[in-house]
Amino acid sequence: MSTRLKTGRLEAFSDGVFAIAITILVLELSVPAVRGDELLDAFLSQWPSYLAYLVTFATIGVAWLMHSAITNYLHGVDTTFVRLNLLLLLLVSFLPFPTALVAEHIDDYEAERVAAVILGINLLLVAVVVSTMWRYAVDHRLVRPDARDEEVQVLTRRLTPSLAGYVAVIVIGYFFPLVAVFGYLAIALLLMVPLGLARDDDLEVPAT
Repeated sequence: MSTRLKTGRLEAFSDGVFAIAITILVLELSVPAVRGDELLDAFLSQWPSYLAYLVTFATIGVAWLMHSAITNYLHGVDTTFVRLNLLLLLLVSFLPFPTALVAEHIDDYEAERVAAVILGINLLLVAVVVSTMWRYAVDHRLVRPDARDEEVQVLTRRLTPSLAGYVAVIVIGYFFPLVAVFGYLAIALLLMVPLGLARDDDLEVPAT
């Protein structure tokens, strides 16, 4: 039997995991152990950590926006959707680890490209699971009855275009890891702008 569950607890738990994951990122930024006029040089020398932080912060932020958009359109969830949500949280909470790998090994080419690929795969899996969650919700009629077909189609388009981009950048990352890291950041920033769902000419988000 398909059991419909309310989305409140799922959203609250998910928001907590997103918040913790995004907070853990800043713990990877270490304070330089220097004094005097050496502080600026030491601060600037940690740019790989800042870059990796920005990439993952933006990606988690986009995943949260996507997750919020999806749950806003649901009138309930079933146990399969809950499990897909847990899989998403697993991948999101893992992101600080490959972020640390990139920050640590960005000056070592061999290790750097491995770290860049691992991070890219993690980001790709997050995008895949988010897209899968929405398609599952649409196919199994978890979407609110008052949602217009145009709204569903717009959200479907917005949740899928990043997949090909991540695959392409992962391949690039095997040969040019630093370029790939900037590519991951570019994808996250491009997704962050339209995914606010605030463009009234595209769709209107139903009131919660």
